[in-house]
Amino acid sequence: MKGIKKIFASKYWWLLLLVILFAVNYLASVFHARYDLTKEKRYTLSKATKDLLIKLDDDVQIDVFLKGEFPSGFKKLANTTKEFLALLKDRNGSKIHYRFISPQDKLPGTDILYGDSLTAMGAIPINLTFQKKEGKNSNIIFPVALIKYKHTQQLINLYPGASSRISQDEINSAEALMEYQFAKALDRLTQNQKPGIAYSTGNGEPVDASVYDLSQTLNKDYDFKMLDLKSQPRIPEAVNVLLIVKPADQFTEAEKLKIDQFVMHGGKLLCFIDNLIAEQDSLAFKPETIAYDRNLNLTDLFFRYGLRINTDLVMDLQCELIPFVVGGTQENPQIELLHWNYFPLLNPTNSRLSKNLGYISSRFANSIDTIQVKNVTKTPLLVSSANSRIISTPALISLNENKNVPEDEKFKRNAIPVAMLLEGKFSSLYKNRVTQSQRDSLSAFGILFSDESVENKMIVVADGDIVFNDYIPDEKERMLPLPMGWNKYTYSEYTKQTEAGKLFVPAANREFLLNCVEYLVSNPAIAETRNKDIVLRLLDTKKVKAGKTFWQFINIGAPVLLILLFGLVYQQIRKNKYAF
Repeated sequence: MKGIKKIFASKYWWLLLLVILFAVNYLASVFHARYDLTKEKRYTLSKATKDLLIKLDDDVQIDVFLKGEFPSGFKKLANTTKEFLALLKDRNGSKIHYRFISPQDKLPGTDILYGDSLTAMGAIPINLTFQKKEGKNSNIIFPVALIKYKHTQQLINLYPGASSRISQDEINSAEALMEYQFAKALDRLTQNQKPGIAYSTGNGEPVDASVYDLSQTLNKDYDFKMLDLKSQPRIPEAVNVLLIVKPADQFTEAEKLKIDQFVMHGGKLLCFIDNLIAEQDSLAFKPETIAYDRNLNLTDLFFRYGLRINTDLVMDLQCELIPFVVGGTQENPQIELLHWNYFPLLNPTNSRLSKNLGYISSRFANSIDTIQVKNVTKTPLLVSSANSRIISTPALISLNENKNVPEDEKFKRNAIPVAMLLEGKFSSLYKNRVTQSQRDSLSAFGILFSDESVENKMIVVADGDIVFNDYIPDEKERMLPLPMGWNKYTYSEYTKQTEAGKLFVPAANREFLLNCVEYLVSNPAIAETRNKDIVLRLLDTKKVKAGKTFWQFINIGAPVLLILLFGLVYQQIRKNKYAF
């Protein structure tokens, strides 16, 4: 107390106070520090992201197109984005630059709107209708950011839900994925070489218009090429991921040996396999068809790695709609869209690869069983709903099944696995049984036979149609491709039940494919940032109502009382100073 009296007794106490204030402000402008007290560390960057920012050798310009009149959910997303970009700038202020732009603004020196430019880049706008005081307001927004580094640029989707009906859960998921989205983009932009993806051909894999969206999607960020597994003596070293999509013909032992040794030497497998011959086109000519085994000769290979694709079909009450003739005449049939249980809408699991995705559209999917294999872990990625069942082969598929409502008591299976992630050290199918001629064949092309892989990973999906796209005619009768997984009869939307009610969301097949590829080829540390969760901590309305007066006093009355107390202390000091 005596020390305080001496300070205020001095003639220059106010000068000392000014010096302290200037010093504190200067230090605050030079040195930045913050303490993240949140349980999930939502305001803390991962080590992988920090390392990326430190290694930047040129400026990064980030344009965020979340400026304008939005409902509260997107305002919150815009604020979260601004806070996150401030975190990035704190780590490398000289290299990170960002700004918020309205999509309705024009590109400098042109009459082109930013929104039109974004659409040309592949951004998908959302048509929002929200309530204002003067009535309803409609707005087209682009929840994306454009990141530019050196001579390259990339779009970042800030709202993967892409739904016209916003839910707090989806906004929360978008915020949780924000660091992963930006870290992934920065990592990709700073790489000198694109990862190589080979689409396997030679065994009846489709190469027609049904894989248009697949090839266009992967061509953007990867070195995507076709690879004839029959004619090529080996899978080139430049290939990081071998993509096998719905083969129709049997694999030879020579082809399987190439695949096996590709895996043993660190290559990644991404397979979309139909184990049964079951096609919707067959039902166009007759009302029923029989599903039977394709006999691809891949069972032993997958079995050795840790799983088995079963020769069965998954049926689900959570499924797509397709047109059925329900009456009328032959010349004027009455057609309705009815649920078709053989086209399940699969649920993504809460794994680090598939979390926060929407429904995945599938057709005639098979189930997957896991096999106990040493040093290999298995993680389900896609599963059926709680109202599903399995039918074994030979399976009779009949359109007449839709004449009656499905018997719910038969659909009691829950979470039947349809896609599986395998990680670990895989054992070669040809361990202890490779012939000398096979060894010589491999050696001739510079491959040393290995009977165990390095630490590796692969993804196997028991449905090839997941990555195919449908076509619809435009006004000029030209056939236009839909995104993969979108239903050409309903165009895109599926109903998803949430806590807030029903929500319409597009099929997430494209996002699932990209997540699979990114997980297989990306930096594992960056992939870990996808695991971040932001917990919704909603206020208890009952407690808020009960303690309303107390918290009003803390927030309004307490600061006033503190100021009054300070004034009283100051006046007391002055009285003591000038007392006779």
